[in-house]
Amino acid sequence: MTNETQWKTKFEQEIQHVLQARQNGKEGMARVCARRAAGVVIGEYFHRRRLDQADGSAYDLLRRLGSITGVPAEAVQIANLLLLRVTPEYHLPVDTDLLAQAQQLAQVLLET
Repeated sequence: MTNETQWKTKFEQEIQHVLQARQNGKEGMARVCARRAAGVVIGEYFHRRRLDQADGSAYDLLRRLGSITGVPAEAVQIANLLLLRVTPEYHLPVDTDLLAQAQQLAQVLLET
């Protein structure tokens, strides 16, 4: 399996986990899986640009993305949305769909 195929497979698996979690009423798990999907995308973006990935978590990769020179502003905005903490009621403080954000990040960074 090529690297191109590997990241896409991992990304699609995480997307499926998001959908399964939502179907089971587990929005918190869906958010975690959407962040992991975004981490896969960022890892591939770093790989293509020969940047050190440091095998960090998806959260670490999302945080690091904003510090990389040349990253599209839209990608940084998406990463910031994916990094939002939930309120004490376990809701995001803004109305956004993290699944859609992870998919948009793939389009912005990897032109998928």
